Amino acid sequence: MDGRNEPAARDELAARAGQPLPPWQPPARPEVIQRAQSVIAFEAFADARLEWRRLIGELAGTFFLVLVAAGAPVVNAVSHGEVGRVAAVVAPGLMVLALIYTVGELSGAHLNPAVTLAFAARKNFPWRRVPGYLAAQLAGACAAAAVLRGLFGDTGGLGATVPGPGIGGATAFAVELLLTVGLVTVVLAVSSGARNVGHNAAIAVGGYVALAGLWASPISGASMNPARSLGPELVSGRLADAWIYLAGPFAGGLLAVATAWALRGRPSRAANLAAQGAPREGAGTPDKGGAR
Repeated sequence: MDGRNEPAARDELAARAGQPLPPWQPPARPEVIQRAQSVIAFEAFADARLEWRRLIGELAGTFFLVLVAAGAPVVNAVSHGEVGRVAAVVAPGLMVLALIYTVGELSGAHLNPAVTLAFAARKNFPWRRVPGYLAAQLAGACAAAAVLRGLFGDTGGLGATVPGPGIGGATAFAVELLLTVGLVTVVLAVSSGARNVGHNAAIAVGGYVALAGLWASPISGASMNPARSLGPELVSGRLADAWIYLAGPFAGGLLAVATAWALRGRPSRAANLAAQGAPREGAGTPDKGGAR
């Protein structure tokens, strides 16, 4: 403003307009805004009165994830191959991406008991909230399997994950463990730094789910998610292979936590906010998600 300071320029404008202008206030510094947003976010996820919303978010998110992940092979069987394997493994990745945007800020978009356990072991998520999240995820998965059974019967085995033809249980377990190490490593990484927000996290996690399915689904089904596997198995009553999809992802998630401690040390405040269902410091979008 012609080299004059802003308050003086405002006084001149007020004199010309014939009426006073509101008092001039200097703009808040970015770090002040970020700190205020962090305080608001912390108060939000510390408020126990909001827990029911988070649980509904996890239940609904896991419902739609399992509806797509288990529904693809069911519809493929009903339609005599119209879906195809590539579409069946890419669809859950796209659903994960969409759900991160939808419920990420509300619940953290875990959508996966292995992710919830990993966040708790990493000290990003309080252990007292773990049982509620696990129950909500399993309820959502069972509800999705029940809907598929009501619509299509037991066609396609309700989309249950099973080892591929000629694949032993030990091999399927090892593949599920390795896939989940990678998945949870990605989830923890995109939740740990302020540079990884919104679009980057959703694309990274959803992309990993799709990529893992493209190469590993013929071996183990590429579940990486105990709820996704256990829901159809409980509804159908076929639990012979359940141990693979419980032990593999849980063990893989804990190995990923150990890797995170080794690579990044102590958990960050940004990761705590992301895991517990609150926007990251300085960010207004959900910034990390769950898994298939």
